[in-house]
Amino acid sequence: MILFYFSSLGWADWDVSSSPPIREGMPVLIDDDLQLDDEHGPRPVAVINQWLRDLPINGAHSPRTWEAYALAVKSWAEFLASHKVSLLASRKDLRDGISLYAQHRLSGDLGDRLSSSSWNMAVKIIAGFYRWAAAEKYIDAEPFSYASQTLWRPDGSKVEIQRNLATLRTANAHTGRKYLEQPFVDLLMNALAGNSPDGSSDPRFRGNETGRNEALIGFALSSGLRAQEFAYLTIYEVPPLPGRSSSIPVTLPLAPPTTKGRKGRSSWVDFDALSAVHTYMDMERATAVQSSSWDPENALRIEEPTHDGAKLNGGYRRWRHLTVQERRRLVCPGGGSALIGVQRDGSPFTDWATVLRRTSARIREFHEPRFPHVHPHMLRHTFAMLTLERLVRGYYQQAARLLADTGGDDAMSLYLTKADPLLVLRDLLGHSSVETTQAYLHLLDTQRIFQEASDSARPSTTTADAISCDGGDVL
Repeated sequence: MILFYFSSLGWADWDVSSSPPIREGMPVLIDDDLQLDDEHGPRPVAVINQWLRDLPINGAHSPRTWEAYALAVKSWAEFLASHKVSLLASRKDLRDGISLYAQHRLSGDLGDRLSSSSWNMAVKIIAGFYRWAAAEKYIDAEPFSYASQTLWRPDGSKVEIQRNLATLRTANAHTGRKYLEQPFVDLLMNALAGNSPDGSSDPRFRGNETGRNEALIGFALSSGLRAQEFAYLTIYEVPPLPGRSSSIPVTLPLAPPTTKGRKGRSSWVDFDALSAVHTYMDMERATAVQSSSWDPENALRIEEPTHDGAKLNGGYRRWRHLTVQERRRLVCPGGGSALIGVQRDGSPFTDWATVLRRTSARIREFHEPRFPHVHPHMLRHTFAMLTLERLVRGYYQQAARLLADTGGDDAMSLYLTKADPLLVLRDLLGHSSVETTQAYLHLLDTQRIFQEASDSARPSTTTADAISCDGGDVL
């Protein structure tokens, strides 16, 4: 089975009357003989392709999601074919196939094995395909079985979910370190700057771009953005630096095409982190793009840029409407990429996973063996935990009251002083419901934060107070 990604380029030479109604970049599967049907009609691969084309209107909007789904079902279909079982066989035959596939993937040859979490993801994708196939009448019934399960949220609410019995039970979310505590944050930031843990210059460091890496990773830690969201931010969308330092974060609007589900949202960034980004843009970045000869194919050349948009090749466009692919082709008026992160030749830089992986390895080798492998999404988890702790302890609320008293941003002040901490965090992370935010956080850490805040807010009772209140002796 062959996987390729659809492009309508040159469709006029395909002996068809019009361009096929398939989205650009959509994964397409085809059998090795390059046929989609035979004497029996459409082959199962044609059904997979219809399911893939339906993904964008069934809640899966990201091309990376389409690719992951296509690869999972491709592996499953090829496994069934190797055992002479049709992808759309009877429920009994498919259940037998799933049982054999579990053995193959969980205890088969080393190169074929999946981790528990990867197996569960594969089961979820395959089950989604068969749920769709049953609804579209390609099969009579889904091959998976389910059991009801009750979950209790930290706020005491009860949620009923259906668990696919083919999935494996994994460790509780809080048993794995998915965020960095403050000492490890400090280690990471010093290492990105080329420094030792004490902040002094590290003589063993041989890297480059320290100003860029420290400023932009600090920006991600302070804003909770997803990797794509901060990697494809343009310099024109970075908020201006306020005239004076403040404990209240600065609002950071995000363009819908760069966010998950294309929903768009606003997050925030601390003054100090924003200041570091402006310093990087004014110094290291300005040097890199000055007279840059970088010239991408189909370049979008910027004229008369503002915070809202610019002329691109003569036509006005707003930044909030530009896709990730279009952002990679943006060329500033003086040369170089318009993305916030650039390389020394002025071309765009977006490979933050490699920066974090190499920095983590260097910390483990020279400074702290327990330091985890940090990836971009861990920065988002770290932001979530640190921000929730500040919200629950009232840090931002107190600062907002002071800001309101001095004539600051009334809207932000009202929002911070009146909104529930979890609702604020939900909005910053871009979740559709607070249940998602609660599941996103580590249960034990969330309970610890609320408990510690409650304990610190409770007035201490001295012996004298107890005697006075009770009117008698202390037992």
